[in-house]
Amino acid sequence: MPTIDLNADLGEGFGRYRLPADEAILDVVSSANVACGFHAGDPVVIRHTVEEAARRGVAIGAHPGYPDLLGFGRRELAATPPEIEAYVIYQVGALQAFCTAAGTRLRFVKAHGALYNRAARDPAAADAIAQAVRVVDPGLAFLGLAGSELVKAARRAKLAIAEEAFIDRAYAPDGTLLPRSQPGAVLHDPAVCVDRATRMVLDGMVEAVDGTMLPVRADSLCAHGDGPTAVELLTAVRKRLETAGVRIAPFAR
Repeated sequence: MPTIDLNADLGEGFGRYRLPADEAILDVVSSANVACGFHAGDPVVIRHTVEEAARRGVAIGAHPGYPDLLGFGRRELAATPPEIEAYVIYQVGALQAFCTAAGTRLRFVKAHGALYNRAARDPAAADAIAQAVRVVDPGLAFLGLAGSELVKAARRAKLAIAEEAFIDRAYAPDGTLLPRSQPGAVLHDPAVCVDRATRMVLDGMVEAVDGTMLPVRADSLCAHGDGPTAVELLTAVRKRLETAGVRIAPFAR
């Protein structure tokens, strides 16, 4: 029986701003990428998200980004590799503390937004993130875009690796994610996303924006938890995959 992980970015409320779908999404996914306070999240939101994930048996990952609350971590910053390493150490340490307080374990790390996209193509940035993970806890898994520099950096750092594909993001012909600044970069139609997820898992393929069929090897599928149809989308994807005989389970144990 094929197995796949479903992950979503969660805990991205801050102050009086809340994302009420988080708990409903936790009922569907097998892994949660929890914001660490730099691009989103605050101590109260982070703690609550970790506790709710632990209660459901959902694997918890740290989701570090650039220090950019106003831009939600989606703006590129001119951070040097040593600065990136320090940012990630700080954020992973925070999530570890909340997991310890909740009586559970942090399982993996996945970078967020502009930092993720930069590191997917920039070996120096990718190495900085991987090194930060290694010095904090070499037992943590590293989740990154399938076939990207993130995955190569994790191998160099001798970290456990999981490769992911995105069911609600458009792909460029070179296998990278289409920038959000371009039309059609984010997919909102659950039916389209369900078909993409099924093809990724069963056929190992994803269609790029120009119609090119790209091979994709995924241990985990991601849908963004802040999308307007996130709950509907993830629920439909899980139902379709399970109907097709696919087991949903965390990649990090």
